[in-house]
Amino acid sequence: MVFSSLFFVFFFLPLNLCLYYCTKSIPVRNAVMLVFSLVFYAWGEPKYVLLLVAMSLADWLLSLVAGRHRGGLTSKLAVVAACVVDLGLLGVFKYGTFFQENLQAVTGYPSVITQIILPIGISFYTFQLLTYVVDVYRGDVEPERNFFNVLLYASLFHQCVAGPIVRYKDIAREISCRSVNASDMAEGIIRFAAGLAKKSLLANSCGAMADMLLLSDSSATDPSLLIQNIQALSSRPASALWLGMLFYTLQIYLDFSAYSDMAIGMGRMTGFHYKENFDYPYCSRSISEFWRRWHISLGSFFRDYVYIPLGGNRKGGLRTIINLLITWLLTGFWHGASWNFVLWGLYYFIFIAMEKVFLGKLLNKLPSVFSHLYTLVIVYFGWVLFKFESMPLMFTVLKGMFCGNSNAFTSYEADIMFKSNVFLLIAAIIACIPVAKFIKGLLKSFADKGGTAAEFSTVCRAAYPCAMLLLSTATLVGNSYNPFLYFQF
Repeated sequence: MVFSSLFFVFFFLPLNLCLYYCTKSIPVRNAVMLVFSLVFYAWGEPKYVLLLVAMSLADWLLSLVAGRHRGGLTSKLAVVAACVVDLGLLGVFKYGTFFQENLQAVTGYPSVITQIILPIGISFYTFQLLTYVVDVYRGDVEPERNFFNVLLYASLFHQCVAGPIVRYKDIAREISCRSVNASDMAEGIIRFAAGLAKKSLLANSCGAMADMLLLSDSSATDPSLLIQNIQALSSRPASALWLGMLFYTLQIYLDFSAYSDMAIGMGRMTGFHYKENFDYPYCSRSISEFWRRWHISLGSFFRDYVYIPLGGNRKGGLRTIINLLITWLLTGFWHGASWNFVLWGLYYFIFIAMEKVFLGKLLNKLPSVFSHLYTLVIVYFGWVLFKFESMPLMFTVLKGMFCGNSNAFTSYEADIMFKSNVFLLIAAIIACIPVAKFIKGLLKSFADKGGTAAEFSTVCRAAYPCAMLLLSTATLVGNSYNPFLYFQF
């Protein structure tokens, strides 16, 4: 089940909210949320609900031990055990097949590779549970005595399968004591509607164009189609490859930020306040700034639980570079069991390390237009590494973008494709910059003035989610293309 399905929008979510508000006490409301969350997760993979429950139970028990013996060896051993359990299970399910394939390529063993299905969202809820145990060990939060509260935290359907990665200490109070006022409900509805429209109207359209100009994910990851795919990409004109990657660059931001928007909006409707996960990253002036604005919850996880514990930048220049290397290797590998993600992590490590050493000072001295352009170019080519798990396909596209496949620069079809979708491109680009934020601030200033301006602001705020919902519904009816890219992570 995805947030942008008609079943979710018009049945699952309304039913959840109705039952939620028919009850008054927090324990009963938590029970409602827990049941809906487990049903939501089980909708696609019923058997893996047991995995989610088992990991939550193990971490809950270990957190009690870590909290009871805080500061002692037993507490440290509890954290180590949590890391072994959580990262061990993540390793088996996410990387088991990958390790078998690479071992077979080197040694010829095993003769038959066991295909292990990746449970949806395991990377996200594993990190959430791990941060909970570590924070209890550090004394940042007290251990939760009620197991079902920990299970709710891990499985909450707003953010369980694709983030943002929520830390227990940020919502611990709201799990046991929360309320929703009219402002929260209004903001939640607006945020959810905005995310739904961003996903259904823009991200899906950009994704369909990227698949048409490049390759769909299912085709690109099918080994039996490798030769056929290489031939197809080699014949693409350079302009089609550039345009396809532009659509993918827009899609991946719009898709993932839309999911976060909807998660944050639904949280507001039920009294949970999740932190922002995106802050218009394509407006950044450096790669370091880009990663402070992109997938903020993941970046802060690796900063607080990997980079800083390794020593951060406190132990000299060489150690800082080594810590960055480890952090970015893990960041790349977290995104998927494929060497292209490792390469993608190393790619960003190189630029962030250079910015740490010398490039950052130079960028600060340049006019903003040049630093923005530098960032966009680096990020753009980074998405080429990210999209294609097959190295031959990746290099075919990179060569083809500069006519290295003896391919033409452009073609009549590519020109028509661009002209037919220029307004989609403009709308998608506008959605990637803070135009909506500016309009929201403008409406707020109207509301503060009172009188006719305030009435105009109120009408706009009421009409906006209704219009977005209607447009999104019209788009989703009969539309079979409705993936969420980050479900695979």
